[in-house]
Amino acid sequence: MSGHGTDGGVLPDPRVEEVSDGVFAYIQPDGTWWINNTGFVVGASRVLAVDACSTERRTRGLLAAIGTVTGAPVRTLLNTHHHGDHTFGNGWFPEATIVGHEETRRLMIGQAPPPDGLFEPVEWGELPPAPPFLTYRDGVDIWVDDLRVEARFIGTAAHTTNDSIAWLPDQGVLFTGDLVFNGGTPFLLSGSIAGALDALDRLRALSPRVVVPGHGPVCGPEVFDRTEGYLRFVQRTAEQAHAAGLSALDAARETDLGEYAGWLDSERIVGNLHRALLEAGGGRRGADLDVLAALRDMVTYHGGPLRCAA
Repeated sequence: MSGHGTDGGVLPDPRVEEVSDGVFAYIQPDGTWWINNTGFVVGASRVLAVDACSTERRTRGLLAAIGTVTGAPVRTLLNTHHHGDHTFGNGWFPEATIVGHEETRRLMIGQAPPPDGLFEPVEWGELPPAPPFLTYRDGVDIWVDDLRVEARFIGTAAHTTNDSIAWLPDQGVLFTGDLVFNGGTPFLLSGSIAGALDALDRLRALSPRVVVPGHGPVCGPEVFDRTEGYLRFVQRTAEQAHAAGLSALDAARETDLGEYAGWLDSERIVGNLHRALLEAGGGRRGADLDVLAALRDMVTYHGGPLRCAA
């Protein structure tokens, strides 16, 4: 199930990586817009999946990959947050109890793919609506035979207002959702820069052995320091732009991304500055802003629709 990049090349196929006994990461290269990672935990008679995919085709590919490992059905599906790249495929898990934070459910109801013109064309396929129907405020333990998976709300707006992690303490494996991107630019438009920094401290405190990020290759906890460096760069840039009275788009155009220029989807600096400028002006974490206007600014900065090979 290969996808096509904007240069005409073909993206590598998704791959399954066993990161601990019975615990698998499903990695979808190259981790750009709408191409997320998921994972699954396999027991004798049941499977827990961590997130779905963005399109029917990609979610079917995930289900097929699970089928190469086990014949057991997916009985539980945990959503780490509401964004469609992690949730649009929920309806293709008809036997699963779908679990998520209460705000994840609220924001998923009525959610649809983005308007035309923001991203390169995507073949979404059939996406039956399926928000979580078992919700929590702080967290819940999910058992797969003797494996305990701790689903926990991160406690603050960060990537979104409803980010959860899946933590396997006995295995040292952490599924971060989009609190972490490895090799891609973090995206905080729906959440909080300050909150994301607090979330990183909470992730560090777990001392994971293996980190499965929301996008990009499996890694270790060193990814937290790289992510923090970028977030603090965005904060500094926003503080300077706020003092100068610059808009997010103008500030982004004047900003040298330096070491972060080579990260995937560098145009996210515009959306991140929309959020960071709101906070620099005293806005609360996760406060509403005009997401569509920010995305259009990103398209302007990028020079056309955003890259998407989903």
